[in-house]
Amino acid sequence: MTSLVTRGKPSRRFASSLAIAALACELSTGAEAKSAEPTVSHRAVFIDDVRIAYREAGPEDAPVVLLLHGFPSSSFMFRDLMPRLADRWRVIAPDYPGFGSSDFPPPGEYEYSFAQLTRTLEKFTSALGLTRYALYIQDYGAPIGLRLALAHPERVSALIVQNGNAYEEGLSAAWDPLKAYWRNPTPQNRETLRGWLTEEGIRQQYVAGVPEPELPRFAPETWTLDWARLSRPGNVDMQIGLFGDYQSNVALYPRFQQFLRERRPPTLIAWGRHDPFFTEAGARAWLRDVPDAELHLLDAGHFALETRGAEIATLIRGFLSRALLPAGKH
Repeated sequence: MTSLVTRGKPSRRFASSLAIAALACELSTGAEAKSAEPTVSHRAVFIDDVRIAYREAGPEDAPVVLLLHGFPSSSFMFRDLMPRLADRWRVIAPDYPGFGSSDFPPPGEYEYSFAQLTRTLEKFTSALGLTRYALYIQDYGAPIGLRLALAHPERVSALIVQNGNAYEEGLSAAWDPLKAYWRNPTPQNRETLRGWLTEEGIRQQYVAGVPEPELPRFAPETWTLDWARLSRPGNVDMQIGLFGDYQSNVALYPRFQQFLRERRPPTLIAWGRHDPFFTEAGARAWLRDVPDAELHLLDAGHFALETRGAEIATLIRGFLSRALLPAGKH
């Protein structure tokens, strides 16, 4: 950039011209920087007549990272992470049926179970031609992603685990009402679960357990958006049905663990240690089956990306560079 140097006091008109030029330069530089940022595209594909919305960014020929969201969120949880990775990796984040911007077909037209969600995601990966991918798994994304891994172990290049559970010791006391419903699925026990599915209950998914000084870092549109989607007619009942079906994931824990022991995928564990739902013990349990995994316990909660997004992105970039990129391209 050319510097303008003057002697003495500049005229008011000249000073004004300098200010305008400086502002134009600043705006131009900002525009160039912004245009250089990877663009996140919002797309959709139909799987068995169900529209699956997804976000995508990064070069088409780059290694793929498949980002699988948790409850009660959507691909929206990855809105800031994706641009931070998309210069080197092709990042893809789908919304499950009934979540985010994907279709919410009536339960009579779609089976809301983890087995069926996985089948839909499996067809989604085939529709996009994804034959090899790293999995980012959080909350519901963990059983869905690990079910995908059981179906196609050869496709999994790496695992990024962010408060995604695969061990019984990872289920905190907050799961006791669900366990009671699994043992005895009475209408009364089912109604108990409805208490989680309120506007305040959804907010607690984000902020519960997080130290008070961290709370201002949460953007309220997260739980507001989630609650708006859960408020659609029939969505709460669908979610309660998935709560009940979660026991099928716990039954698969031994098979998930066997996959980890036998395949030993490169694994990064970035865990919000203040998560009231999935315990720190559950994070450490991964090391039993993947002893070479990188474990990072973060000063964060269940949705660690909301308060530690930049830190997690840095961890992921280093991890994926070591695990996926060819030598000399780090």
